[in-house]
Amino acid sequence: MDYSFLQHYWWFLICLIGGLFAFLLFVQGGQSMLFSLAKDEKERMILVNALGRKWEYTFTTLVTFGGALFASFPLFYSTSFGGAYWVWMAILFCFVLQAVSYEFQSKPGNLFGRNTYRWFLFTNGLLGTFLVGAALATFFTGSDFTVNKENMTDVINPVISRWGSEWHGLEALANPRNWLLGLTVFFLARTQACLFFINRLQDEKLVDRSRKFLLYNCVPFVIFFLAFVIWAFIADGFAVNPDTKEVFMEPHKYLNNLVEMPVVGIVFVVGVLLVLFGIGKTLLTKGYNSGIWFTGVGTVLTVCTLLLITGFNNTAYYPSATDLQSSLTLENSSSSEFTLTVMSVVSILVPFVLAYIIYAWNSLEKKRFDVKDFKDDGHVY
Repeated sequence: MDYSFLQHYWWFLICLIGGLFAFLLFVQGGQSMLFSLAKDEKERMILVNALGRKWEYTFTTLVTFGGALFASFPLFYSTSFGGAYWVWMAILFCFVLQAVSYEFQSKPGNLFGRNTYRWFLFTNGLLGTFLVGAALATFFTGSDFTVNKENMTDVINPVISRWGSEWHGLEALANPRNWLLGLTVFFLARTQACLFFINRLQDEKLVDRSRKFLLYNCVPFVIFFLAFVIWAFIADGFAVNPDTKEVFMEPHKYLNNLVEMPVVGIVFVVGVLLVLFGIGKTLLTKGYNSGIWFTGVGTVLTVCTLLLITGFNNTAYYPSATDLQSSLTLENSSSSEFTLTVMSVVSILVPFVLAYIIYAWNSLEKKRFDVKDFKDDGHVY
């Protein structure tokens, strides 16, 4: 395994984790519908407890995503998390609200009441998904930072990366392309939540209502997704000259990446078709309830490939809109070859961890969820 292979291998793993995280955001999507899909206290209890058995998967995957980036591409971690800290702190705050809400809403002596914590869950579902999408969109649109390793000799301020804007990441919201991906992730999460409810809930009223909400949310999801992807494919992308390592703007770079890497392009198309099949089959077939699995796999494949084309094929995955030559690539921002090698050996355990997650998931999903299960369950949210 040479150094370049290790860098690409770890970027692939990070993209795969990102795809899994995008699928698991159905928990956040469901939380954003607690006060619209559910019409009374009993229905809200059903939704909260159905989602409550899955929230830790999403949270753990987010932490793993950040940890993998820190370990394999530390310069990205220090540049983005150390510079765009307002947007990352907002995302972290949203997910902390989620953890607190699930753990404390049913505790004895709850001074705030259940609905306060449920509004926290709603906030996590609304802002958490949108901000994650907007932040990831900067991989295509660029951010306001500069990198200069000579800054390490500055005794007063030895910081390699420096952020240009005083908004520290929130300025990304001024770019409409970032809004498109933010809204795409938000409506994708809600779409997948509807599919999850259709698959897991026994309450017929909630299932029928979820089918209606599926239509309400999948339409804007498809519109925003197509708008973002088409804009990304026709826009100039941040390319890297493999000989000189110079970063330059290349017309249709991200579309070119899919064409020049046909396997990635085919997987992207398959992922999109699976998402559409899962949605369409559920809408058109009354008794069909397995759409979540097709859409889930499709989401993982689509998001993974979209992230791959920001780093593979001589592309700057975290571009600087301020100074092109400060853009981060797999080559100039990764950990040492020794570190990546050791981490790669440890990554052999990943399939076993995934197998355990699948086992735990199946153990919790032996039957469709119903309010009657509260009496037999020792842990109720």
